[in-house]
Amino acid sequence: MTSSKIPGQLVWLWLSAVVIVLDQITKHMIVDRFSLYERLDVFPHFNLTLAYNSGAAFSFLADAGGWQRWFFTAIAVGASVMILIWLARLTKAETLQGVALSLILGGALGNFYDRLVLGHVVDFLDFYWGDYHFPAFNIADTAITIGAGLILLDMLLGAKKRHD
Repeated sequence: MTSSKIPGQLVWLWLSAVVIVLDQITKHMIVDRFSLYERLDVFPHFNLTLAYNSGAAFSFLADAGGWQRWFFTAIAVGASVMILIWLARLTKAETLQGVALSLILGGALGNFYDRLVLGHVVDFLDFYWGDYHFPAFNIADTAITIGAGLILLDMLLGAKKRHD
């Protein structure tokens, strides 16, 4: 099937697949080489570490007793379906939204896999300043954040175009 026959911006699903593969490879590498909370200083203000997150962003509801695993799994499935529908309905001109949504989808599915199979999400990127450590995160979280930023950028650019 050629890209002209792919509806909307579904052509960007390859980007989701790349995010999932990179996310899972890096998580497996860390799990294979690190003990829980072991830390490797890489650069000033940046470590690699192994942490497990059974909650959502920033460990929200991590200590909720287990029900949150299935709750966040259901949210990931629902959000993924909505993103696929949204991607399919985008016009060919809405490329930035297509890229953004594909990054978000890849990140959501990368963390979905962890939550479903492992019962927690593997995090390993640890940025800090002094004694303050930003909550550890992973490639999937990074893709979701970049995707959300691109959606905001697209909204700002679209508002500017409408204003002009």
